[in-house]
Amino acid sequence: MPRPVLIPARTRSGLACIAVTLVLGASTAACSTSGPGQEATSSARPVLTPVPTETLLPDGGGDEHSAVGELADGFPSDVLPVPEGAQMLLSSAEPVAGTDLTAISLNLRTTQDAAGLLAAVRGPLVAAGFAEGAPPVPEPGLAVQSTFSRGDGAELVVVGILDRDGERTLTLGGRIRSTAP
Repeated sequence: MPRPVLIPARTRSGLACIAVTLVLGASTAACSTSGPGQEATSSARPVLTPVPTETLLPDGGGDEHSAVGELADGFPSDVLPVPEGAQMLLSSAEPVAGTDLTAISLNLRTTQDAAGLLAAVRGPLVAAGFAEGAPPVPEPGLAVQSTFSRGDGAELVVVGILDRDGERTLTLGGRIRSTAP
């Protein structure tokens, strides 16, 4: 009588794994979530195509405290004038309930260099009694970032400048009183 060939346990285990994988692969390939005669596509979702004249900015009039392409009513332009030659994108000035503070934001674009743009913002703020400080953790990707505070610290303005493709985009936000404390 011939002797049975002994296959090492390691090889048997490997062969068993391959056999299970083949069986499972064949059985799942035969399964489908679509019924007979139905396509398994995701055509139920509409494909949105942007229109070249479409803008991502709101039309204005949606928020009484915001303005597109100009300074919002009540924006403290005496303390934060728009740098010369800058294109206004969006601004807001909203009174903070129960305080004499105004929550502000300003977004603009310019070809002025980042250091010059920060200097144009820094000058009027420092002249109005704000002290400049470095942010605790600078945002990655920004060319320049700075903070300005005045008085008891309730007034704070954070400035960030993104430098990309030969243009600078300035974004600032914070809370400010229109007159010095």
